[in-house]
Amino acid sequence: MASEVKKVIANNKKAYYDYFIEDKYEAGISLAGTEVKSLRMGKCSIKEAFIRIEKGEMYIYNMHISPYEKGNIFNKNPLRIKKLLLHRYEIRKMEGQIAQKGYTIVPLNIYFKGSLVKVEIGLAKGKKLYDKRQDIAKKDQRREAEKQFKIKNL
Repeated sequence: MASEVKKVIANNKKAYYDYFIEDKYEAGISLAGTEVKSLRMGKCSIKEAFIRIEKGEMYIYNMHISPYEKGNIFNKNPLRIKKLLLHRYEIRKMEGQIAQKGYTIVPLNIYFKGSLVKVEIGLAKGKKLYDKRQDIAKKDQRREAEKQFKIKNL
């Protein structure tokens, strides 16, 4: 299908650093017209964004969508709370999992799937400081090995 092409708008690298991502879900997002136009220009940030479940519905907080330049009075607040669109059974499943200690839901990236704006969200478990240190050490080892391989093959 031609509509299966993903055009990534923003991704959250910090989430992979701070959390172990255990499950991924795709959710729609409820937006205004000027917000979609701003997203088409790539003006979005989800670095500080987080997701909460309230009254059986899922919302994303602190997702910054810059105001559309030509939007004048139709522009919305850049940090307004946006509703995520998921099936009820998916929300209930995640609600049960975040009731366990240490689990949370974080946005991983935002992309266009055809003409629709989608958010990839992840069920995540927080990393401890020593886990982060291990990840940094592994990354350094891999980088050093690639450097040695490159020098050896010249």
